[in-house]
Amino acid sequence: MRHIISVLVQDHPRVLNRITGLFARRGFNLESLAVGTTHQPGLSRISLVVSGDDHTLEQVEKQLNRLVEVLKVTDHTEPHVERELCLVKVHVAGVEERLAVKDIQEAFRARVVDVAQRSLILELTGDSKKVDSFIEALRPYGILEVMRTGAVAMSRGERVLKVREKREAV
Repeated sequence: MRHIISVLVQDHPRVLNRITGLFARRGFNLESLAVGTTHQPGLSRISLVVSGDDHTLEQVEKQLNRLVEVLKVTDHTEPHVERELCLVKVHVAGVEERLAVKDIQEAFRARVVDVAQRSLILELTGDSKKVDSFIEALRPYGILEVMRTGAVAMSRGERVLKVREKREAV
């Protein structure tokens, strides 16, 4: 089962290294990882996508909560908004291919961000399934490159990641 986990952390050097090291040591596979600052100075939010059963997820959460810099861990099993950014460079040799790719671009509400003589770069934002479908729709035209950010998620409604009592870093 796929889980999106949000981790609120103190923005200290090597925190990301400690978290990824924890996954590597335990043999947990990270499907994606995205990190960014928050609206609160000194805090960052990490989004992790992990596949595994409930036991695996429980172990991940326990290990994350043991790290001093980790302030809050949330598994987004509740209703949430998930987004991923994707850039796809696709080969377009002629007018017919260019028009066909334009139809796909419009159907998925993607944006053209670069135009060259024989290629286009398209930008798409959506959930992971939408991004997967977009890439598959473009595959027959010859994908030259793909770059995906990985999933980020936020709980719907009033629910927020609240900072629990801060601990001092050792």
